[in-house]
Amino acid sequence: MIEDLDHVGTKITRIEETIEQQMRPFQNAVNTWLTVPGIKHRLAWTLVAEVGPTVEAFPSAGDMVSWAGVCPGNNKTAGKRKSGTTRAGNPWLRRALCEAAWAASKSKGTYLQAQFRRLAALRGPKRALIAVANSILTAGYYMLQRATTYQELGPAYFDKRNTVRATRRLVKRLEALNFLGRRFHSSGLNLQ
Repeated sequence: MIEDLDHVGTKITRIEETIEQQMRPFQNAVNTWLTVPGIKHRLAWTLVAEVGPTVEAFPSAGDMVSWAGVCPGNNKTAGKRKSGTTRAGNPWLRRALCEAAWAASKSKGTYLQAQFRRLAALRGPKRALIAVANSILTAGYYMLQRATTYQELGPAYFDKRNTVRATRRLVKRLEALNFLGRRFHSSGLNLQ
């Protein structure tokens, strides 16, 4: 079994070397994808193979996200939302994006991790995963279109975007823990 494992390991190494040689003409696109948190060489190769080195085939980022199958479903009738299931898109691209989203959700101090945590608390981890995959592909569209690299917004982006809402949310959280009643109200601070 150890000999079989070594044989399979050498086969994988040879295949990866072949893929790396075939990806050399598209190295700029691969390097662009590598700047996104959670994406390593294998995933970058998959994304370039599925999307292409440019985004000329897609009129907009929404079209590319829809084609990949990582956009939220939209099934409304009579003002009621029935189902939020995503459409069946490109299965290989979707799988690669979900893998990248899981890896990005584990990366410390990044916008994608903050987005995953915020949405997972509200909607659950699977929906948050699709949302992060959507963000990765949307960012990739604009990076390839504009020939730029990934610009990290930081984990505090959502709090900085709307500080009043963040303050209210945190005050409500402290009140729910009965922390404000014990500490701040006795000191005379007004946090409303």
